Amino acid sequence: MKQEQAETIGLQALGWLAGNDELMPVFLGSTGGDLADLKARANDPGFLGAVLDFITMDDAWVVSFCDDAGLDYAQPMQARAALPGGGDMHWT
Repeated sequence: MKQEQAETIGLQALGWLAGNDELMPVFLGSTGGDLADLKARANDPGFLGAVLDFITMDDAWVVSFCDDAGLDYAQPMQARAALPGGGDMHWT
């Protein structure tokens, strides 16, 4: 997946998250940010990666997001891998 497509999925994820009254406060609490921060950083590929990191923490969130966005369930992780900081970690 190319970074441009990954950013588009990240923006879709941010929009989905913003419309989720239960998860949005959890996300904001985990980042220490507020709505102004979300607007200011919406075009930051690293921030979009953090949004995808958050959503992919729970399979139910992935399923809900993908069903709403019409995406394959593997696409959020593929998008995350294409954004800054999303590469495989090598511990050796």
